[in-house]
Amino acid sequence: METKLPPASTPTSPSSPGLSPVPPPDKVDGFSRRSLRRARPRRSHSSSQFRYQSNQQELTPLPLLKDVPASELHELLSRKLAQCGVMFDFLDCVADLKGKEVKRAALNELVECVGSTRGVLIEPVYPDIIRMISVNIFRTLPPSENPEFDPEEDEPNLEPSWPHLQLVYEFFLRFLESPDFQPSVAKRYVDQKFVLMLLELFDSEDPREREYLKTILHRVYGKFLGLRAYIRKQCSHIFLRFIYEFEHFNGVAELLEILGSIINGFALPLKTEHKQFLVRVLIPLHSVKSLSVFHAQLAYCVVQFLEKDATLTEHVIRGLLKYWPKTCTQKEVMFLGEMEEILDVIEPSQFVKIQEPLFKQVARCVSSPHFQVAERALYFWNNEYILSLIEDNCHTVLPAVFGTLYQVSKEHWNQKGRMLEREVGPNRSCSHLLTPSLDPAKNHCIADLQCAQDLHGDEWEAV
Repeated sequence: METKLPPASTPTSPSSPGLSPVPPPDKVDGFSRRSLRRARPRRSHSSSQFRYQSNQQELTPLPLLKDVPASELHELLSRKLAQCGVMFDFLDCVADLKGKEVKRAALNELVECVGSTRGVLIEPVYPDIIRMISVNIFRTLPPSENPEFDPEEDEPNLEPSWPHLQLVYEFFLRFLESPDFQPSVAKRYVDQKFVLMLLELFDSEDPREREYLKTILHRVYGKFLGLRAYIRKQCSHIFLRFIYEFEHFNGVAELLEILGSIINGFALPLKTEHKQFLVRVLIPLHSVKSLSVFHAQLAYCVVQFLEKDATLTEHVIRGLLKYWPKTCTQKEVMFLGEMEEILDVIEPSQFVKIQEPLFKQVARCVSSPHFQVAERALYFWNNEYILSLIEDNCHTVLPAVFGTLYQVSKEHWNQKGRMLEREVGPNRSCSHLLTPSLDPAKNHCIADLQCAQDLHGDEWEAV
């Protein structure tokens, strides 16, 4: 009896549902590295895209606020606030042009009204105002198109809805600065959640928005006493996440600028909370890669603390020495500049505590092969106050720097560096320090050092 065999299997045809076609053997590439996933279409990174309201009603112009009687003013104000809460798609430049213009005109009118009209800010309109502001400014910020975004070199992504957003921020600022503003009423709506969302907006890439946020947050800090500790705490959390987790936050400079004025107003004696903020947050901020973006504001905050409490000087200087850059000369120049600002306000009693480790680091900078680092370190000797501190403590300072100054004045590769080192080095600085104003013991110490270096140099030349 003959047994029938099943037909030989054939490659599945492309039309077979649910199965992939099998390519011929000669077409198989065993080394293909291409992903089998479909490429995602490029998404436009605009926060306005996520806030656009589809099927919205067409806006129609309302009467002007100045044209209605006082009895109808607040009702019309509420209607205009509701009208300004309607969002538009700014990704499409030609869509809803009439509605955009109606909203822009209403926002301009609200800004002018709040800034010039007295008695318009009554208690019933506060929830409408905060609602309109919240709808417009609070949104999910888009991810950066460039993961390695450098604020100093790359162009930021500007907010497309800025024509409306700017007017909302201006209205918010006029609202907070109005003589009729009542913090006791507004605190029901401007609460911790509101402040937290406001702080998150500081990560916006648009510098125009961060500038408005800086001024607004400063006004909120001044008006709402109950939110001050919370604002400082949340700023600390942002900085700590920036240092130890993400190393990316666009608004660090603006937040530090606000904190600089806040620190300036701290009462004495400083609270433990404030001292911990300096030691645990501001000093570690010197370790991040993008220090150059906000270093000026950070150095100002540190100096403000030292002017408030001189006993913090040792903690600050030892902290800076701990985070002193080893390979980045740009950061090293910034550290030297900040150190000079600190020495400008240091008290002689505090200088004694840190003089030895500090000038050992200065000596290393003087001998740096990078001429800008060496030049910046040598400029310390152009500061009259620092020079007087060196003179008063020459027994400790000179042994730390004298040998380096002498050696580099002879051997540094950069001619300008050698000239500067000769101006402050052993050929001139010691003759400047050998003055009748110094006691004989100090003069004897300086002379001994110079003689030892001359003898050492002669021996090496003989070799």
